[in-house]
Amino acid sequence: MTAFGFQRSRVELQEEAWGPLQRALHRWVIAHGGSLLLAYTAAWASLADARADAALALAGPDASWQGMPALSEDEIDALRREPMVGDGSSDVPTAFVIDAQVRFYLWRNYSRERRIGQRLRELRQQPMLSLLDASPIDEVALDMLFGDAASGDDSAQRAAVRQLSHRRFGVLTGGPGTGKTTTVLRMLLMAQRHRQQAGLSPARIAIAATTGKAAQRLLTSLQDGKRALQSRLPASDTSTDTDSWNAHLTQLPASDALTLHSLLGYHPYDGRFSRGRDLPLDADIVVVDEASMLDLSLLDALLEALPETAQLFLVGDADQLTSIGTGSVLLDLVAAMEGSDDLVRLRHGFRAQSPELPRLLAAARTGDVEGFKSAFDGVDTVWRRVVTPVQLDARLHAWAERLANLPPLRQGRASNQVDALAALDALASHQLLCALREGGYGAVHANFMIEHQLRLQWQQPAQSIWYPGRAVMVTRNDYASKLFNGDVGICLADAEGGLRVWFEAAVDVGVVDDGARRARAFSPAALPAHESAFAITVHKSQGSEYANVALLLPPAPQHQALTRQLIYTGLSRARQAVELWSGAAALATALATPVRRIGGLRDCC
Repeated sequence: MTAFGFQRSRVELQEEAWGPLQRALHRWVIAHGGSLLLAYTAAWASLADARADAALALAGPDASWQGMPALSEDEIDALRREPMVGDGSSDVPTAFVIDAQVRFYLWRNYSRERRIGQRLRELRQQPMLSLLDASPIDEVALDMLFGDAASGDDSAQRAAVRQLSHRRFGVLTGGPGTGKTTTVLRMLLMAQRHRQQAGLSPARIAIAATTGKAAQRLLTSLQDGKRALQSRLPASDTSTDTDSWNAHLTQLPASDALTLHSLLGYHPYDGRFSRGRDLPLDADIVVVDEASMLDLSLLDALLEALPETAQLFLVGDADQLTSIGTGSVLLDLVAAMEGSDDLVRLRHGFRAQSPELPRLLAAARTGDVEGFKSAFDGVDTVWRRVVTPVQLDARLHAWAERLANLPPLRQGRASNQVDALAALDALASHQLLCALREGGYGAVHANFMIEHQLRLQWQQPAQSIWYPGRAVMVTRNDYASKLFNGDVGICLADAEGGLRVWFEAAVDVGVVDDGARRARAFSPAALPAHESAFAITVHKSQGSEYANVALLLPPAPQHQALTRQLIYTGLSRARQAVELWSGAAALATALATPVRRIGGLRDCC
């Protein structure tokens, strides 16, 4: 018996995978008249939700995915007859839903999927009526934006500007180096041009991303793109059209890039958002970057807060890891929209890199084991067998020695921003990524081992927390200091020997945007929540780039973290060279296992 009077059942005590929430829900269902079968199924659905599935498959190939055995037809029919179970067709909520595909939902997830699907269908079916009379996009305008006549390499980028800039909703997806941010910039400029031709005032543009670091990086990339475009435009006094493009450039955001939570006014104490249907966003165009990290609840809140006449563009790499929250939003949307004009894929890579890396990523994306292995035949791709703790320790020791010998890190000093930026660049030249955070093959253990070796190499006290050369990652947004979750800094000694932690900074409001890089220093005691960053998880690395990447996989092939999206995301962070630390069995499992999130979002859109 519990404090609430709920009677514990033998079934509840036998299910080791269940946590306190699942056990509480099991008791709640029984206490409210539900059967043992319903209580059992509801508890497993709660566990599926905790593991990021929107629903629980009761039958078919996805049944047993989270551990609950598939149910028989008679058991499913019995569940459908339960008073607390509906089919989703009624406006009156029921605690649980079984849909036509025999997926069992908590009402919260079912209703979110349906609201998202309905709103996106409305956006896709309703054109920008006020812009229908605007002149069609011509090749002269595109050449002005892209710099020359169509070359073929930028055909998908041009298609995105043609197709998406005048639509209410669009998705732009592509891998690293395919020019997503460049395309977004030109889409925004063309959208402003449409509004001018229609006699409308310039659009209010909101730039946001799923993390603070991604939002700042998007803003910086847009600023770089604006400068590049301005340098190509003719003198403003020679062309009225040129005057228009210059005006549109000045209308783009210069200093406001927010996390999506901040844009929506998130209240962490009650999980609610200030912005919604009664208080929509002050924006005519909303751009969300790194949309692969969107979950159901965040997209639902965004669509609720989107003004009736606003445009929404989602940008991201659909092949990357999905959100740690419920659902696989971008993956599902791309699957649902495939072949439509609302979706544009960018495939051509513009970034200079090792010739082996594109082959490696293509094989990882499709799960081609033989193609993946054959890509490890160049000087920039190395596969190291790591399946035992001894082998891992040897790899970590060698990696730490490599870091220790990088001159800016070894010197550990910065008398100005130039020194600090050199150290940050050196740090970003080598990054160890881990599939796991905890355990013997996780980022926490790897950081401990690397730091131990670095202290020895740099002759620092063994127990010192702060020392010259220490790398840290911010783990909580701090808008007062403009440090965001995922920002990486490095601890360096100043001329007097005092320790300061340096971060690369975005251009501040009121500072001339001359394109120069800047760095800011903080006292270690003034930092928001942080952790060591010589090794980070693949999830934490999303949106970042490094010259050389090592990716560590756990040796157990049955581990649920092993997916082809994890391989692709980790290796796609590299610009020049990669190392894979893995056994053959774990690699084969990962490449054969695409991310699976049970839900029906793609059926709704």
